[in-house]
Amino acid sequence: MQHFPIFVALSGRRVVLSGGGDAALAKLRLLLKTNAHLTVFATDPAPEIADWATAGRLDLQRRAMQSGDAIGAVLFYAADEDAVADARTSAIARAEGALINIVDNLEDSQFITPAIVDRDPVTVAIGTEGAAPVLARAIKADLEARLPVGLGTLARIGKAFRKVADALPMGRKRRDFWADYYFRDGPRALDQGEDAVAETLDRLLDRHLTIEARPGHVAFVGAGPGDPELLTLKARRALDEADVVIHDRLISPEILELARREAVLVDAGKEGFGPSMSQDEINALIVRHARTGAQVVRLKGGDATIFGRLDEEIDACAEADVTWHIVPGITAASAAVASIGQSLTRRDRNASVRFLTGHDMKGFADHDWKTLARSGEVAAIYMGKKAARFIQGRLIMHGADPATPVTVIENASRADQRVIASTLASLPADLTAAGLSGPALTLYGLAPRAAMATLSEIKQQEFA
Repeated sequence: MQHFPIFVALSGRRVVLSGGGDAALAKLRLLLKTNAHLTVFATDPAPEIADWATAGRLDLQRRAMQSGDAIGAVLFYAADEDAVADARTSAIARAEGALINIVDNLEDSQFITPAIVDRDPVTVAIGTEGAAPVLARAIKADLEARLPVGLGTLARIGKAFRKVADALPMGRKRRDFWADYYFRDGPRALDQGEDAVAETLDRLLDRHLTIEARPGHVAFVGAGPGDPELLTLKARRALDEADVVIHDRLISPEILELARREAVLVDAGKEGFGPSMSQDEINALIVRHARTGAQVVRLKGGDATIFGRLDEEIDACAEADVTWHIVPGITAASAAVASIGQSLTRRDRNASVRFLTGHDMKGFADHDWKTLARSGEVAAIYMGKKAARFIQGRLIMHGADPATPVTVIENASRADQRVIASTLASLPADLTAAGLSGPALTLYGLAPRAAMATLSEIKQQEFA
């Protein structure tokens, strides 16, 4: 992140701009929405700027900017659309303590003005580090279409009510009150006018002052294979409501970013074949947080019901009288097979598919390898990197064709996804050569479909 996003308080403060053409007009149209004291220096200002000055909306100086003109200014815009003039005025402003923005000169600017969605007092700022203004405008248009015009009115009325709402205790009880206002009761009342909205706030506060706080609860949420776009809507809502998120080690940072900023994030730290938090410790952690009244999300990679030790954690909740529910997710096998353009089952090939885990070696060793070794069988093997030689030996020993295709997908669905096409005969050697470091899923009996687009190409097609 090259530019840290902040909102600068401009009410009653001085902002200076040098320029009188199109670039100046674009900046001034935005700045005039604030309560800043605007001063413009322009020898030949556009008629609109002159009109704004006549109306008292800004101070227009019909001359070039000189030393001393930016004293006391918090922000300065160089908008003369001339490199030499912009360099001269920005040097003055910088020396006199203002943060400077040079229009269309990202490298020499100290700050940038983002694309803005204005639902005053709700403001959404969109920045792309200057790399893709067209993308910023597209996002802006999309958000403007999604956010109702009345949102600003609700926010303005709600802002005036905030001190009254402080009667509610901090935390979930207060958040529940505001959620009901903005997403349920408030929008319904808005159609009847602002007075109806104010009355609704009073009734809503009375109700929330008397109702008991929600008890602690646990949502077991499948986070999918890693791509945040593959999260379900229900999973997103659970993250939005969570006070505590207890997550697996391999949950992608992009998904953790979707949790509320105030939520407590706890890395459960389970790691196959290495040091990790014990399952008993995880169970106790879940119960302890839920007993404080927290809404807990136990975030598991893929689908929580597949090789996720879900039953043990549910049993711990049940024994502690903690309520829970399950939010399914897309399992890694589904993402992995999609990435190679295949299906897990196919008519006239296989009517069933096996899900195996290489982590539980005792159960793995006892598997029905003779049946899997038959022609046309398909298996999705989770956490099987270190068991590759064992898999190869068991299958060949039971008659599997050494030429059977085997595909290993590392970081399925993520930007750094890798696909290793192999065969049963060469699997251990190919994995050693690949040097995989991320989570990988092995698809036995399937090869990548020819002419498959790469993940980056697919992303480009989706955007287009």
